[in-house]
Amino acid sequence: MTPHPARRAVLLGTAGLLALPALASTLSTKDNTMTTTTFTAMPAPAWLLAFWKEIDDKTWGGGFDCFADDAVCHLGVADWHGKETIRANLRQFVDKRMTTHHDVVEYLDSPRLKVFRGFVTMVFDDKAIATVKPTMQHFFHMDEKDPTKVKAWYGSVGPTGF
Repeated sequence: MTPHPARRAVLLGTAGLLALPALASTLSTKDNTMTTTTFTAMPAPAWLLAFWKEIDDKTWGGGFDCFADDAVCHLGVADWHGKETIRANLRQFVDKRMTTHHDVVEYLDSPRLKVFRGFVTMVFDDKAIATVKPTMQHFFHMDEKDPTKVKAWYGSVGPTGF
């Protein structure tokens, strides 16, 4: 005889309750720990604007001091390790191809994570390539030892066309 639908629901509910302790232990593992962070919308800080200015002006100097010496950058497909490697690779990419202008439109601040979006105007040295203004989104994870320095940069720009 097939159990009554209401009894079936009780049996399934009981089975689900019995499985909860196993599920709860899985959710509490280190890989699945969730935290809450409050962000404050505010004007872009001077260090961030100085960083973009170094790229836009092609001066490649002190604006990169926002990075820890051992910072990592994952910009699109880039996987760069170290402040000087980040500087050198950006310089090689921009100097040989284009002039840029970065506009930060929105900046969200928290103690350990800085999030911002904006647009970058790219004027290519090859005049056969049209100027583009793709969107950009960036996440800067700050160094635990020195929260004034960027430890990890995750960013994306584009697409520049479809």
